[in-house]
Amino acid sequence: MDELKIKNLLDLEHTIAKDIFDGKTYPWEILDELKQFIIDLGQKLDKDIYEERGENIWIAKSAKVAPSASLTGPLIVCENAEVRHCAFIRGSAIIGKNAVVGNSTELKNSLLFDNVQTPHYNYIGDSILGYKAHTGAGSITSNLKSDKSLVTISINGEKVATGRKKLGAILGDNVEVGCNSVLNPGTVVGRGSNVYPLSMVRGYVPQNSIYKHKGEIAEKIED
Repeated sequence: MDELKIKNLLDLEHTIAKDIFDGKTYPWEILDELKQFIIDLGQKLDKDIYEERGENIWIAKSAKVAPSASLTGPLIVCENAEVRHCAFIRGSAIIGKNAVVGNSTELKNSLLFDNVQTPHYNYIGDSILGYKAHTGAGSITSNLKSDKSLVTISINGEKVATGRKKLGAILGDNVEVGCNSVLNPGTVVGRGSNVYPLSMVRGYVPQNSIYKHKGEIAEKIED
């Protein structure tokens, strides 16, 4: 399924974690390796740019981290990123350059590319958010099916096995998710697409499209 491949969803030039994708076909294949990758990478970071602020926690000196934020490693917060009041970061996370993790947002086992914004009351678990992806207030990535079975991704009438019990969402570059939307386990949203507020999304949303209520999808029309 070419639509789900890394090269068709993510620009790897916009993440400090580019190397973790070597030899991988689909984005979710990195999630089991993310924890150790962060530990190994953190030890190599430029000490003029990053400082270690706890066990396996590396924060860029130019980043802004609220005193009320809860940080658990392994974690890398990149240059000029912002971690706001009461953010709850549970470990195995990379926050890209200029990215925002906002008020009361919870983050675990996830990779945020550069310029990602998760600014208000979001849950981001076992997920990958591409360059300039944005999640509106209250939107969440659900990462565990109610029956605890392995996550599959529905695309073009077929199901793609991921082999994972926990998998949130994969958002391509420049994706916009509307407020209070739920991205069901294994949701993949293609580059440049928009999700309407209050949506419940599952499966694959094609690139450059608009996901409307009740699963209606419309292609974007350029002006």
